[in-house]
Amino acid sequence: MKVAIVGASGAVGQEFLRVLDEQNFPIDDLLLFGSKRSAGRKYSFKGKEYTVKELCHGDDFAGVDIAFTSAGAGTSREFAETITKHGAIMIDNSSAFRMDDDVPLVVPEVNGDDAFNTPRNIIANPNCTTIQMVVALKAINDLSPIRRVHVATYQAASGAGAAAMDELISQYKDLAEGREPKVEKFAYQLAYNVIPHIDVFTDNGYTKEEMKMYNETKKIMHAPDLDVSAMCVRVPVMRAHSEAIWVETADPISVEQARAAFAAAKGVVVVDDPENKKYPMPLFVANQDPVYVGRIRRDLTNDHGLSFWLVGDQIKKGAALNAVQIAQYMIENKR
Repeated sequence: MKVAIVGASGAVGQEFLRVLDEQNFPIDDLLLFGSKRSAGRKYSFKGKEYTVKELCHGDDFAGVDIAFTSAGAGTSREFAETITKHGAIMIDNSSAFRMDDDVPLVVPEVNGDDAFNTPRNIIANPNCTTIQMVVALKAINDLSPIRRVHVATYQAASGAGAAAMDELISQYKDLAEGREPKVEKFAYQLAYNVIPHIDVFTDNGYTKEEMKMYNETKKIMHAPDLDVSAMCVRVPVMRAHSEAIWVETADPISVEQARAAFAAAKGVVVVDDPENKKYPMPLFVANQDPVYVGRIRRDLTNDHGLSFWLVGDQIKKGAALNAVQIAQYMIENKR
């Protein structure tokens, strides 16, 4: 299998290399692409060195089976035809195509079969916070259809890229040494702070990040009537996003039923032992594959409601791993 990675030098691009290695993905030939600035950089994969080529319009993708792209929405839109014209399946990590009717938006544990309906040879990887959430929602929805979801996210600096992680580290260092911290990647200083603002605000008062969760959840779960309300917050954590989730189901579901459903769900690990102070935290979930669920309890305001806490590594399951799992699902279930 011939595989390409577009945006190979970025945080997600580097994660693609690690995940492909960890998953022992079947690769006979690997191509790395990046911007003019990153062209020429060299990366090692399975003991062999590869050089990043500048992404250009041409025939570089001839013979490529799968192209994992994570170079921003603008680049994805500009180069989609170049990448797919020879038959490659483009699994795109940007927001460029997520809500297009003729592009499936896929989380394999939830709607893997949608990956086989690709009229444009493009599959969209959902937003990181949406991916984590729907993996858990699927377990509940299989017990009883979910009517409403309320979610508050606590998103790590890494969600804004490698430079944002560096900025958070620098801010703590500057403050510790009595200097004014540099603020470039976020609206405000993130160190010792939380910022209830991720992406730009829309006319309805929600941010684009919050509206992604609203729209993408409906599409992935094939549930146009599902109500989703999100509040997305940036927190001074390096890696792994957390989410506090409240769901309302058509029929009441007990805590015991929910816990058993989570425990049986693919891609979910239950860590729910409050008496012994065991619950998911970014400190222990960073670099892990599954989504971790805990603090499972009844919603005291709603007889049909449940509440739980969710943590996942948004660079891994929220980006690179989910994209690779889409490709794996297609290989394993080839039609």
